[in-house]
Amino acid sequence: MRLTGAALAAALGGRIGHEFLDAERLQRALTHASARGEAGSDYERFEFLGDRVLGLVIAELLFQEFPQADEGELSRRLNALVNAETCAEIADEIGLHEFVLAGKELKALTGRKRTNLRADVMEALIAAIFLDGGIEAARRLIVTYWRKRAANVTAARRDAKTGLQEWAHQQNGASPVYTIESRKGPDHDPEFTIAVRVEGFEPGHGTGRSKREAEQAAATSMLTREGVWDGNGEER
Repeated sequence: MRLTGAALAAALGGRIGHEFLDAERLQRALTHASARGEAGSDYERFEFLGDRVLGLVIAELLFQEFPQADEGELSRRLNALVNAETCAEIADEIGLHEFVLAGKELKALTGRKRTNLRADVMEALIAAIFLDGGIEAARRLIVTYWRKRAANVTAARRDAKTGLQEWAHQQNGASPVYTIESRKGPDHDPEFTIAVRVEGFEPGHGTGRSKREAEQAAATSMLTREGVWDGNGEER
C-alpha cells in the first residue's frame, strides 16, 4: 500500500534527512500524470523547477571543487551530472520508486522511458525540498548524493555535439546538420528521433526526451560508428 500525506513525508523525509513541512505538496511532487485524477495534479511543474535548482547547485559545486577547470570542462561535467541517467541512478539509490503515485501502465515501462520517469521524479523531489526549506535544504540533498559523482573523472567526458563538430571540420570543413525525424508520445513524456548528417558519411541517429538529448545521442552514434570514440564514449 502506497503511503500518503504525513506518513509519506515522514518515511521519505527520514530516508533522505529532510523534515517536510508540507506533506500535500510533497505528494503532488511524487504524482505522475497517469495518476493526476487521483491526486488532482502531477509533478510536471515541480520537475521544471527542480531541473533549474539542480543545475544551479551543481554548477556552484563544480566551480568550487574544480578551480583549475575551464568553462568547457565545467560544462561537460555539469552535463554528465544533471543528465537523466545520473538522476535516475540517484532516484534508485534513494528508493524513490517506493513513494511514486502512478498509473498501472507505467509499471511495464522499460529502457529509456523508465529512465526518464525516475529522473523526472528525482527533479520533482528536489523542487519540493527547495519550496519546503529553501536553497540550503535543496543543496544539502544534492551535495549528499552528487558530490561523490562529481569527483568521478569520467564526468569530464567531452560533449558529443562538440566532438562531432570538431571532427566534421577536420574531415571536410563542414558542420553537422541535425534534423528531427519523428516526435512521438504524450506531452509529458515525448520521445524525439534525430538524424545528424556530415557530408560524405552515413547519417547517425539518436533518440531522447528532448531535442538536445536526441542530438547528443545521434552525435555519439556517429562518433562511435566512425571509430572516433570507443564504446564508452571516450576518444580513441
